[in-house]
Amino acid sequence: MAGNTQLKFKTNYAVSSKIEPFYKGGKVQISHDEKIILCSCGPRLNILEIATGKIIHSIEQDDQEDITSFSLSPDDEMLVTASRALLLKQWDWRQEKCTRSWRAIHNVPVASMTFDCTSTLLATGGCDGTIKLWDVVKQYCTHNLKGSSGVVHLVEFHPDINLLQLFSSSMDCSIRIWDLRTSKCICVLESHYSAVTSLAFSPDGHTLISSGRDKICSVWDLKERKVKRTVPVYEAVEGVVILPENEDFSELGVKSKDLHFVTAGSKGVLRVWESSSARCVFTQTLPSAPVSNPEQADGDPLSLVYCLPMPLSKRLATVTAEHNILLYQLPSLSVQQQFVGYNDDILDVRFLGKDDSHIVVATNSSQLKVFELATSSCQILYGHTDTVLCLDVFRKRSMFASCAKDKSVRVWKMDPESGRVHCVAQGHGHSNAVGSISCSRLKKAFLVSGSQDCTVKVWDLPDTLPAAGEEPAQLEARVTEKAHDKDVNSVAISPNDKLFASGSQDRAAKLWSLTDMSLLGVFRGHRRGIWCVQFSPVDQVLATASADGSIKLWGLHDFSCLKTFEGHDASVLKIIFVSRGTQLVSGGSDGLVKLWTIKTNECIKTFDAHQDKVWALHGSGKDDLMVTGSADSNITVWKDVTEEELAEEQAKQENQILKQQELSNLLHEKKYLKALGIAISLDQPHTVLRVIKEIRQDEKGPQLLEETLLKLRRDQKESLLRYCAVWNTNARSCLDAQAVLQVLLTHLSPAELLQFQGARTHLEGLIPYTGRHMQRIGRLLQSSMFLDYMWQKMRVTGGKDSGYLQDEEMDTSPQGIFIVDKQPSLEKTASAAQQLNEEEEDDRFQANEGPEDSDDEVPEEADSISASKSANSRPVRNETRANGVRNGGNVSSEESSDEENVIEMSNKFSTTQLLTEAR
Repeated sequence: MAGNTQLKFKTNYAVSSKIEPFYKGGKVQISHDEKIILCSCGPRLNILEIATGKIIHSIEQDDQEDITSFSLSPDDEMLVTASRALLLKQWDWRQEKCTRSWRAIHNVPVASMTFDCTSTLLATGGCDGTIKLWDVVKQYCTHNLKGSSGVVHLVEFHPDINLLQLFSSSMDCSIRIWDLRTSKCICVLESHYSAVTSLAFSPDGHTLISSGRDKICSVWDLKERKVKRTVPVYEAVEGVVILPENEDFSELGVKSKDLHFVTAGSKGVLRVWESSSARCVFTQTLPSAPVSNPEQADGDPLSLVYCLPMPLSKRLATVTAEHNILLYQLPSLSVQQQFVGYNDDILDVRFLGKDDSHIVVATNSSQLKVFELATSSCQILYGHTDTVLCLDVFRKRSMFASCAKDKSVRVWKMDPESGRVHCVAQGHGHSNAVGSISCSRLKKAFLVSGSQDCTVKVWDLPDTLPAAGEEPAQLEARVTEKAHDKDVNSVAISPNDKLFASGSQDRAAKLWSLTDMSLLGVFRGHRRGIWCVQFSPVDQVLATASADGSIKLWGLHDFSCLKTFEGHDASVLKIIFVSRGTQLVSGGSDGLVKLWTIKTNECIKTFDAHQDKVWALHGSGKDDLMVTGSADSNITVWKDVTEEELAEEQAKQENQILKQQELSNLLHEKKYLKALGIAISLDQPHTVLRVIKEIRQDEKGPQLLEETLLKLRRDQKESLLRYCAVWNTNARSCLDAQAVLQVLLTHLSPAELLQFQGARTHLEGLIPYTGRHMQRIGRLLQSSMFLDYMWQKMRVTGGKDSGYLQDEEMDTSPQGIFIVDKQPSLEKTASAAQQLNEEEEDDRFQANEGPEDSDDEVPEEADSISASKSANSRPVRNETRANGVRNGGNVSSEESSDEENVIEMSNKFSTTQLLTEAR
C-alpha cells in the first residue's frame, strides 16, 4: 500500500493557462476583420484574439516608454505606435518586429493618430497643437498643419478619399476641417462647450455626428458646414456610432428610415437616438447591475469610455471605466462576450461548474467575475456594495457563497445549461466586514461565516431557492458565537459537516461542534495571526497557516501539534490538501506556491509565477488542477503533470536504450556519420567521444573523421564544439578534442565559427588547456629525442657481461629498453661521431683515472654496454675496461669514453621520468 500511495504523490505542476491584465486604460481599436482587439497597457500593446480571449501578441517598446497612441491600418497589415520618447515605430505585428522607426518631429508626445482608407496616409495629432501627415509608403512627412490650440486629441479622415479632408478637434472644443491640397483649415465647426470625444460619418459622407462631455450630440450638414440638430443626451458622451441603413432595428425602437445613432457615456448604458427628432427611442437595461442613481456624478465605475462599431458581425463593442470590454450583438444588444482588462488584486478564487469549466474570482471590487476557462469570456455579478473578501463552493460546485466588507453574505447559483449565474439568497447580521465563509460539504445546505466583529455565524439555506429574475431569499443566522478576541480570518467545515474550525489574528485556532456550537478545543502554537484553516479530507487532522511563515498540522483528538512545515519567507496565506490528504499546497505573501509531502515534511516543488502576495488558492474536484490568484492581478491555472513527466521519462529511457543499441550496430557496421548523429542527439558527450575514438582507430582515421564531421548539420557542429571544450580539459581525451578542432578550424571560417551558439565562451575555454597540452608534448618530444640518441650511441657486446651488471648497485628500470648485441654491429654506425670526439674523449678518460684506480692485471680494452648506472663511479669504469680485456674485445679507449657520456646523461633522464611525461 505504501508503494501505491507513493506513486500517487504529485511531483510537479505546469502552467495550463493564465488570465492576466491586458488593458489599463487608453485607446482600444478593433481590426477591420474583427478578429483581434488592440489595447494599450503601459509600454506594451497587447493584441487579444476575440474568438479565444487569449493574448496572441504583445508588442513592447524597447525604451520602456509608455505608448501614448497607436493605429492599425484598414488593411490590418501596418501598425504604428507613438511613445513618450517622441518616436514613431512601424511594426509587423504578427512577427512582433519593429520594421521602421523615425522621429515624430512633434516637440511633445503624440496624442492621437489615424490612417486613411487607403492605408498610405497617417495623421498624427500632437500635444503641441500641430498635426502632421506621413506617407508611410514613401516614408516622408507630407503636411504640417498648424492652427489648433492645445492638445489635438482627435483626428479623422473623411471617408471619401477624393475630398482629401481631415477633421480634427483640440482643447478649444471646436472641430476643424483641413484641405490637404492647400494644407489650410477651410472651416471651424463650433457647437460644443466641452471636449469633443467622438466623430461619426454617415454612409454617404454628407452628415457628421459629434459627441462631447457637455452632454450633447451635434448633427452636422457637411455640405453647408452647419449644425442641423443639437441632441441633448443628459450625460457625458464618450462614443457615438451610426446604425447601418437598410437593417431591421425595430427591437431598438427604430421605426423610420431617418439616421439613428447609438451613444455611450457616463451612465453606463447604450441609448439609441433619432437624429431628425432628437428623441431617445431606446435605452438599454442591465438586469444584473444595481440601479444607478440618475443624479450621480460622472466617474461611475460603470460608465463607458469607448463605443466601437463591428459592422461585419453586426455587433457593438464598449469599454467601461473599469477596463472591461463588452461585445453586444445587434439588434438585441445582448452581451455576447466580455473581457476583463484589469482585475486589480485577486483576493479569492474558486472552481465552479460541471467539470470545473469556470472559475469565480473576488477582486478588490464589489463585483464578482465568473470566467469561462476555455474562452476567458467573463460574466460580471453585481450585488455586493463593497469589496468581496472571500468565496467558497458547495459540494456539487453549481452553487457558491460570497462575503464582503458590506457586512453581508450572498449565495449564487449557476444555470448548468446557459452558464449564467444569479443570486439566490443573501443575509445580513454581522456588525463589521465579513472576511471568511465556508459551505457545507454534504447534502444539507448551510454556511458558516467569520467576521472582523470577532463572531462566527451559522446560516441555514431554504429548501427552495428562487429562480433567475426573482428576488433573492433572505437568510437568518441560526447561531451566533463570539469566537475570538480579534478578527476571524478563516473558517472551515469538516468533511462530515459535524465540526468547524476558526482561525484568528489572536494566533489561535479553535474547534467547534456544529450540533450545539460548543467549543471542543483550542490550537495554540503559532507566533503570529492565523490566515487559513483546513480539514484533511481523510484524516482527523487540521492544518493551519500563519503569518509567522509556518504551516502546522494538529490532531483533533488531543489538539497537539503533529508536524510543522517551514519554508516560506513570509506569511502563509492559503493552504489546501491534495493527493487525498497526503500532500499540501501553500501560497504565501512572498509570491511563491509550494508543494509539500506530509509524510516526509519535505517541500517537493516551489512554483514562482507571481510577483506579489498569493491570496487565492483552490483545487479542482478531480485533483488534477489548481488555480492561484495574486495581488499582481494574475490568475494562473496549474495542471498536474506528474504522470506525463513519468511517462515521458520512461519513454525517454526506452528511446535511449534503443538508440544505444542502434549506435552499437552502426559502429560495428562502420556507419560513422549516422552513429555520430545519434550520439549527438542523445546529448551524451561520453557517447560522442566513444564514436570519435572509433573513427580515429580506423585505418583511414584522419580522412574518415574529416569526411564525417563536414557532413554534420550546423547544430551538430555546435554541440561538438561544446563537447570539445570539455574533452580538452582531460589529458586522456584531449587528442580526440584536438582532432575534431583541427577539422573545424580548417574548414570553417572564423565568421562561421563565431555564429555558433556560445562559440566565444567555448573558444576561450579551449585556449589555456591547449597551451598546457602543447607544453607537455614539447617536453615529451625533447625526451623522446634523447631516446633516439641513446639508441644510436650505446652498444653492449658479448654475453658474459650480464653477470657483472647484476652484481652492480644500479637502477634496473632501463634494462628493458636496451638490447645486448653480441656482435659489434653498431660500431660502424657510430664511427663517424667517435672520430670527431676521439681526442676529447681520450683526454677525459685519462683525466678520470687516478693512482687508486690502476690495476696491472686489467687490460685497456672493453666492450660497449648499456646501463643507467652513473658513469662517475671509477671502480665501475675500471671493471668495465677489465671486462673488455677478459672478453677479448677490440674496443678503443675513445669508444668506451663516448659510452660513459651516454651513461651519465641516462642518469638525468630515467625511463620512469619519460613514461611519467608520456602519461
